[in-house]
Amino acid sequence: MAGYTAKFDTVTEAVMVSAGELVVEVADRAGIEIHQPCGGQGRCGRCAVRIESGRVRRRSVLRLSQADLDAGYALACQTVVEGDVSIVVPPPERIQRRLTTDHIAPESVVPEGYDPEKAQTVRRVLLSLSPPSMDDQTDDWGRVAMALRRATGVDRLEASLEQIWHLGGILRSSDWQIAVTFVAGGTEGETARLIRVQPATEAENEPLCGLAIDIGTTTVTIWLVDLTTGRVLHQASEYNQQITRGEDVISRIIYGSKGAGGDDLRALVLETINGLVEAACRRTGIDHRAIAKATIGGNSTMMHLLLGVPPESIRLEPFVTAINNWPLLRAEEVGIAMHADGVVDALPGVASYVGADITAGVLAAGLRSTPDTTLFIDVGTNGEIVLGSSEWLVTCACSAGPAFEGAGILHGMRADKGAIEEVWIDGNTYEPTCRVIGNVPPRGICGSGLISLVAEMFVTGIVDKGGHINLTLETPRVRRSVKGAEYVVAWADEAETDQDIVITRVDIDNLLRAKAAIYAGFNVLADVVSVGLESVQKVLIGGSFGKYINVEKAVGIGLLPDLPWERFDYLGNTSVRGAYLALLDREARAEIARIAASMIYIELSADNTFYEAFTSAMFLPHTDLSRFPSVAAAMTNEG
Repeated sequence: MAGYTAKFDTVTEAVMVSAGELVVEVADRAGIEIHQPCGGQGRCGRCAVRIESGRVRRRSVLRLSQADLDAGYALACQTVVEGDVSIVVPPPERIQRRLTTDHIAPESVVPEGYDPEKAQTVRRVLLSLSPPSMDDQTDDWGRVAMALRRATGVDRLEASLEQIWHLGGILRSSDWQIAVTFVAGGTEGETARLIRVQPATEAENEPLCGLAIDIGTTTVTIWLVDLTTGRVLHQASEYNQQITRGEDVISRIIYGSKGAGGDDLRALVLETINGLVEAACRRTGIDHRAIAKATIGGNSTMMHLLLGVPPESIRLEPFVTAINNWPLLRAEEVGIAMHADGVVDALPGVASYVGADITAGVLAAGLRSTPDTTLFIDVGTNGEIVLGSSEWLVTCACSAGPAFEGAGILHGMRADKGAIEEVWIDGNTYEPTCRVIGNVPPRGICGSGLISLVAEMFVTGIVDKGGHINLTLETPRVRRSVKGAEYVVAWADEAETDQDIVITRVDIDNLLRAKAAIYAGFNVLADVVSVGLESVQKVLIGGSFGKYINVEKAVGIGLLPDLPWERFDYLGNTSVRGAYLALLDREARAEIARIAASMIYIELSADNTFYEAFTSAMFLPHTDLSRFPSVAAAMTNEG
């Protein structure tokens, strides 16, 4: 097969290429990660690169104009190398990895009255063994098991072959003074699993640790926890590296079904998790072998991809998972950087699109302990919704898309430094005032900024209820470009970029689809159980993005129901909080299992009900303005 070379603008050495390789594959081998929000399907146009010289074949030119083609642009995921090439990767499409949070956690998160002796499944006990003699020739394993039985009441203990290999050496080098770490559920007669045997002196100054992990479609979060005190030692979050292969679960499922795509996605999320674990251990001075247990929340697709289970059935009718209730797993087989024999507890899910992030979130949100009718919304790429109380729970999921994360938006970005996060517009001059993360010149618009901006544009008359921009207004900020009608949020000389930051009609449509999906979802749930939204006493907003939403603005675009503000509460990342509670307390873990078993799942694609509700919600704030009296009043005040 013919061999070619590819030269990238950011890499010194040329890369050898086999005929027929895609540009994105060659870039990956060169160490350049190119953003593929649609999972390499050629739909989004965000992986565009410029071919400076050489021969390539474009399989698809979707999203590329004739001017783009004349300038040499090509979609990296759809372009085959057919000769020596020189390629420029535009800076906006290079993935910039950044630790989004990395800090010591406050002690206030420890549940009141936490008692590890009663609540914890992982225990460490110190044992003083009598050495064998001619009068006592009990084997090493039997000696440990007997001493553990006397100390804890554990009748049966299992271990791996490798643990047996090293047991004798540890016993003798420690002069028979050992620390034994094991996991048991506390059920009478249950077999305990050995995690670690070490010299007692080694364990004296080493904490017994666990991990609470949330694998989000966009962000991965870990809490490093001292299991003895319940204290969170460190928290860290980072963008899920799988976003380079698709920004939503469907795109990743499609990518994972192609060739070695599944292995690639698994490696990427493990790299993300282990990078966070390594950073947490480094900051706290803890050896990763001291981590004996990990509890994981995440949507069903993320769980399947982490554990290497093909997720294709999730997106195919009748939309079922391979598994919802996972067995306890060894850390070594999962690949998490902790003690190899530590246990990994993947929390149970409910259905294809309602996973462990929601069962853990329901526990953390306290839905099972309140008599009030409560609406719980996890706002993100895959919007999950729960309606209910301590007596009943119904749930559904709707694909909101990545607009809330700033993706699919011309000048969208994640909530990084330089992102516009809040906007106010003068109703007379149509001039905006923006709040920017980091108080620096703006680089783009994040999800909360997008919601705020569109809400302000609507009440000031810049856009109508259909999302159309009013081009007749006497302001230079409203104009028509090659991309259609747009509103200028920041001029180029005010921004960090070399171009005006704008919002286009296409951007507004993307937001309308995302908010309509969420609003239609909880309306369908309410209709199914014959509960009027006005009777909802609490609205709990979860998800990392959810805590940044301005309720007034979210109601203004029709994302949230128009209810008194005091009924809304922001909970932040409820998935990792629920995983933390399950990590500490066997009863909390059992409660998550009961939540998963009792929750009634509503499949929104079963009939036209959701589609009709979605269509009605594709307006600002809705086709029926009587549902949003506060928005109607604001429009009247604006004149």
